[in-house]
Amino acid sequence: MRAIGIILAGGNNHRMQELSQKRAIAAMPIAGSYRSIDFALSNMSNSHIQKVGVCTQYNASSLNTHLSSSKWWDFGRKQGGLFVFTPAVTSDNSYWYRGTADALYQNISFLKESHEPYVVIASGDCVYKMDFNRVLEYHIAKKADITVVCKDMPEGTNLDRYGTIKMNEECRIEEFEEKPIVAKSNTVSCGIYVVRRRQLIELLEKCAEEGLYDFVKDVLIRYKNFKRIFGYKIKDYWSNIATVEDYFRTNMDFLKPEVRDYFFRQYPDIYSKEDDLPPAKYNVGARVKNSLIASGTIVNGVVENSIIFKKAFIGNNCTIKNSIILNDVYIGDNTYIENCIVESRDTIRANSYHKGEGKVEIVIEKNERYVI
Repeated sequence: MRAIGIILAGGNNHRMQELSQKRAIAAMPIAGSYRSIDFALSNMSNSHIQKVGVCTQYNASSLNTHLSSSKWWDFGRKQGGLFVFTPAVTSDNSYWYRGTADALYQNISFLKESHEPYVVIASGDCVYKMDFNRVLEYHIAKKADITVVCKDMPEGTNLDRYGTIKMNEECRIEEFEEKPIVAKSNTVSCGIYVVRRRQLIELLEKCAEEGLYDFVKDVLIRYKNFKRIFGYKIKDYWSNIATVEDYFRTNMDFLKPEVRDYFFRQYPDIYSKEDDLPPAKYNVGARVKNSLIASGTIVNGVVENSIIFKKAFIGNNCTIKNSIILNDVYIGDNTYIENCIVESRDTIRANSYHKGEGKVEIVIEKNERYVI
């Protein structure tokens, strides 16, 4: 493909509450065995983009470890490959990334040293499948300066955390509102953009000269009447992980047969870093219904409508309903958990009771698993 890829994965979000205290949003576990960033990386790989840069910043340790080997997404190559960019103190700059445009500008050498004519920019906190070749073909056919991938959201969706857009009959964007209090349109930006590389360099350098740091506000909204900015609508599954409720709903969507079939059985595939773990084990007395159980998990109790991530242990006479159990969680005997998200590496004492009333409860038990 005649494009390089850039994945923006450095942001923090207070709406994720305690879940973002130990990891970046792009590193959030999804569907038992994946991370959020795996979807963007897999889409880049499946679109034959051979050179991808990932901008990380907030709580990047877990994410950087996940990205430590590029072979899982087929980026282990002599030409191109996977590049991870974290903020660095230089003689010219000692700031962290101050916004999406600033993150791109601080790594502008990556753009200048590349030879591909186009750039695909994507967010690392969305779950979707996409062939970026089709977006690029649309971008070229429209003779666009920037193409924004967008989607019509269902009626009743809370749009105050999205960028909403309005397009004319030619699909040229006429209005772009970032996080509106009252949305004028239910068409939202998916945080995926295609732009010519040289033009992106010019726009970033101009933003830097004027002390502007946000790609949406300072490029898309500012230049919407001066540049040919078009929208490319998608109809397939797309979900943004920006709140605890969104994260819970997105994982629970994988319990639907049509969503599992779309992501797990239909070409192209979604790839992730693999762990050498034994298959899940179901002991005598275990009962599992409509759930995803990841490798390395041992189940002794009842699991219904839940997602159990890797290396979890569920004790005797436990009941897990409508919940998400993250990696390496130990759940003691006779425990009841419903409508909850249990944080990774937690130890839930025996005879515990957790139930989210009216909203999802985040369970963090700071119990020492190994006591001398």
